[in-house]
Amino acid sequence: MANSPQAKKRARQAEKRRQHNASLRSVVRTSIKKVLAAIATGNAEEATAAYAAAVPVIDRMADKGIIHKNKAARHKSRLNTQVKALAA
Repeated sequence: MANSPQAKKRARQAEKRRQHNASLRSVVRTSIKKVLAAIATGNAEEATAAYAAAVPVIDRMADKGIIHKNKAARHKSRLNTQVKALAA
């Protein structure tokens, strides 16, 4: 356990940051699940709208470093492929 005052403060900061980052990761997962749910219903319009709403969220979290930029690109690519297949 941290003994020095600065180590105690860093431990507090790290925990606060961990909780904040976990919350932001949850937002990304929720937006992805909304797209997948719309795809599962078979509604192309709803899926397209959900995808359009999810892309900026995914990009924002990649910019903040919450998720890796390649992971963000992979999610967007796979979701876009599924949405396009549904529309076709």
